[in-house]
Amino acid sequence: MVDAAALYSDLHHAGVKFYSWDLGSGKAATIEMGNRYAVFIDFRNIESSADELVTVAHEVGHIETGATHTVSSPYDLIEKHEYKANKYAVQRVIPREDFLAALSSGYTEIWSLAEYFNVTEEFMRKAACLYLNGNLASELYM
Repeated sequence: MVDAAALYSDLHHAGVKFYSWDLGSGKAATIEMGNRYAVFIDFRNIESSADELVTVAHEVGHIETGATHTVSSPYDLIEKHEYKANKYAVQRVIPREDFLAALSSGYTEIWSLAEYFNVTEEFMRKAACLYLNGNLASELYM
């Protein structure tokens, strides 16, 4: 399983600059400028190690998929980029094989899967939707 330290290491080795920054109510943001990236994170808004992991994974997803946009981008483009970043984050933190193995081992409730993978329940719902329904947008309640 991937942890936040591995993701921070990936960012560092890729030359991504990392800043602790006041983002108001936001948790994190990624900025791209001339094919160089910076990640800003507001640790005051991070509630747990699971929250930190999924937040950083999402930002890495923006970088790895090239899903960045201008602040004034149309809503549909922003949603597409968020989808791509979320999908990358799920696949990076919880590979499909690991998800299926956890199910086979008896972890069948969202809360128990979230604890097992040290992610938030919201993130686990995204993983379950992706791996069981083929997309992140499906509604799935376990």
